[in-house]
Amino acid sequence: MTLARDERIFLMILLVNLIVAVVYLLAGILLAVPARSALEDGEGKEKLFDNRRTYVLRFMVMILCPVIGPMFFLAAHLFYLIVFWKNVDLADVIFSKERVNVRMKADEERERDIIPLEEAVLVNEKKNLRLVMMSVLREDIHNSLTAITLALDSEDSEASHYAASVLSDELNKFRIYVQKLWKQIQEEPDRTEYEEMLLEYMDNVLRQKIFSAYEQRRFVDILDAAAELLYEREPGRFTAERYEKIFLRILEIRDYDKAGKWCLRMAGQYPEELPAYTCRLKLYFARQDREAFFETLDSLKKSNVVIDSETLELIRVFD
Repeated sequence: MTLARDERIFLMILLVNLIVAVVYLLAGILLAVPARSALEDGEGKEKLFDNRRTYVLRFMVMILCPVIGPMFFLAAHLFYLIVFWKNVDLADVIFSKERVNVRMKADEERERDIIPLEEAVLVNEKKNLRLVMMSVLREDIHNSLTAITLALDSEDSEASHYAASVLSDELNKFRIYVQKLWKQIQEEPDRTEYEEMLLEYMDNVLRQKIFSAYEQRRFVDILDAAAELLYEREPGRFTAERYEKIFLRILEIRDYDKAGKWCLRMAGQYPEELPAYTCRLKLYFARQDREAFFETLDSLKKSNVVIDSETLELIRVFD
């Protein structure tokens, strides 16, 4: 009699478990999944939620593990509601690789045998040259184009091939990006950020002098034109450092009239800054204007401008 009663209780538990599992399956497939799909389509945002396959798998677990299966899923859902009841606001969180400083242990054995690329080219040691080339190419090569140019004259065909391929790619990227920014400057004349981006980007490459004389002059003319547009709209955007960069690039192609224009503008806006004096000294020296050169030099010595070591050496030479 007791056994029959226990069997009835067991069968009743299985029946209740089956009903709960079926209700859970139907509610999930017919109600929960379509509702969340509609919410995703309505807001246009990606949502992570359980699909129909998930509900089928849970249904099978509930059938194979009576009572324990439903209790487990119920406890997991309650835990989720209690712990993760509020959505995390990631609006102010910025994931930037620039904030991450990766510190790696130095490979002393490898770095002991590394020499500068310039020396490797002069010595023409193939093993060292190739090793240095690979090390340079794995890093940011944007500031190493001059050194890579030296490898073009190497007798090692493999190293010169690496250098030619890298330079060709980088110079093509430069040409395309300059053309793109210059087009945006012309199409959106009211925005000055394009001029600033172009000035910084072009200076970083042009100062390495890796183009032919004709192409260098052509790009410097674009640099001057972009700087002129920015100066007409917002001259306050020009710092002494920016003036100096533009002046030096123009002076390198020996366009003394344009270089003098930017030099005088800097002297007018930043009269007590050291670059205002050094730019005039370089300009007058290049033009061989001795009178103006020594006039500016005397003015610099009488001023309260803090002089760096390079300028101090210049004063000692011509004093």
